[in-house]
Amino acid sequence: MTLAFGRRAKPETGKPTRPLRPFMTEKTGTFVVTHAEPDSAVVRDVETAQVHTLGSNPDLEVHDVLEATVAPEPPLDVTWELVDIADRRAIELVDSDLEPTTYEKELAAEAEIGDLVQEERAGTGEIHVFSVPEDEVEPAAQDVLADEETISRAARLEAVRVEVRRSVDDGVLSVRYLPD
Repeated sequence: MTLAFGRRAKPETGKPTRPLRPFMTEKTGTFVVTHAEPDSAVVRDVETAQVHTLGSNPDLEVHDVLEATVAPEPPLDVTWELVDIADRRAIELVDSDLEPTTYEKELAAEAEIGDLVQEERAGTGEIHVFSVPEDEVEPAAQDVLADEETISRAARLEAVRVEVRRSVDDGVLSVRYLPD
């Protein structure tokens, strides 16, 4: 038996049980601003990819990364509000004119075309190296620069700079997630 508002009734009593969807509660995490207008914004949790529409915009810009707490806005709990911002940073996307390093080219040479090689950097950050056909290096670089997931990955890795390097002649694309 189903009652209004998505509640189920216990067969033996006919009384409602818990709602089908869990109640929205306060959430703390790392969020990327994916959309910003003067009076609203959209943030996405970098770990779960859950999207939260904010009912206001406290001066956020697209690609800002927030270590923050969000909570549903009463009374309808349809939109969210920023309750606390512990840290805020911007991630710089750099379309570099430098070629990948010799080491990055060596990593790509060992990989099959289309494969991704991930290497941790000394300290923090990561390097991603792709072996791609020569005629696809530039479009692949532009895809990486335009992809929102590049910013989310940088946020997860605590990077503040993402540098995209390429070598068309070698068929190598490198994406460097740098701490500073």
